Amino acid sequence: MEKNGKIFVAGHRGMVGSAIKRNLEAKGFQNIVTRTRQELDLLDSIAVAKFFDQEKPEYVVLAAAKVGGIVANSIYRAQFIYENLMIQNHIIHQSYLHGVKKLLFLGSSCIYPRMAEQPMREDALLTGLLEQTNEPYAIAKIAGIKMCEAYHAQYGCNYISIMPTNLYGQNDNYDLEKSHVLPALIRKMVLGKYLMSGDFGLVRKDFNKLPVEGVSGDAVEGEIMQKLAKYGITKSGDKVTITLWGTGSPLREFLHVDDMADASVFLLENYDAPYTTPSHVNAGCGEDLSIRELSEVVRKIVGYEGEIFWDTTKPDGTPKKLMDNSKLNSLGWKPSIILEDGITQVVADYTK
Repeated sequence: MEKNGKIFVAGHRGMVGSAIKRNLEAKGFQNIVTRTRQELDLLDSIAVAKFFDQEKPEYVVLAAAKVGGIVANSIYRAQFIYENLMIQNHIIHQSYLHGVKKLLFLGSSCIYPRMAEQPMREDALLTGLLEQTNEPYAIAKIAGIKMCEAYHAQYGCNYISIMPTNLYGQNDNYDLEKSHVLPALIRKMVLGKYLMSGDFGLVRKDFNKLPVEGVSGDAVEGEIMQKLAKYGITKSGDKVTITLWGTGSPLREFLHVDDMADASVFLLENYDAPYTTPSHVNAGCGEDLSIRELSEVVRKIVGYEGEIFWDTTKPDGTPKKLMDNSKLNSLGWKPSIILEDGITQVVADYTK
């Protein structure tokens, strides 16, 4: 990519989009175009077409998406498939109509079958049934990959896709209803630690920064405690308990979003769309751990000393999701941030 090329980063305020924007800027790419959701509704095809007419970006990073953890994916199934399909359809098609030189589509490891052979290679796509809890989101992401491949096959568009493993880092979503597992663990244990300290003012500060279902830190203590209890954070006397979904046995891989951003820019600069499939590239760290083990890592870093209860009536999700990263590694890229170091920094940023 040319350093002065105009790059549209869709979803620049999200965790992934903001990290890619920072990485591009650090590498000398300054002609970056962004729009907030209020400035450009990506669900509106006419608005997206008008934006491309006016700005004429040369490169596009498609990081905008409706995302969430197992709870949100279970509740908002229609929204997850509809909104993600519309966003990517509008941006990919307008990129073709306006001659965009290169497009990077951001996917997810959930595109692979629930019982895919581990570690999951790119060619595992569409070889089995998806995980039911996030099937709508996964189908939308698979459609995005195939749309990029189809536009390359028919029109010669240089559209590539990267499939990240579970991500964490700066600008993560800590909404207790919609967040992924790691930020949810961090916030729950931070709040649990605050309850154990006996300083309810710290809980109020947390709720003022990130209200829960419209309840801020200015609400009466009972109302705040009700919201905490709804999301598995309870206190009885001096005893604090955090309830987590499932058995804690599923294995997950985690990649710091700054590493993901670096891999994304690396592909933009060094990888072109091939005429063979699969065209997408996995991005992970190559190591996994159980959710139960992850909870203990977070507990130690946060300093939470209360109890953890596992609600085995709730779903676990896919038993194991470890990416095969040999394709990306063979291109010359590897991650650099160790998980415990990354979580330590994230916890420090969250509680600061």
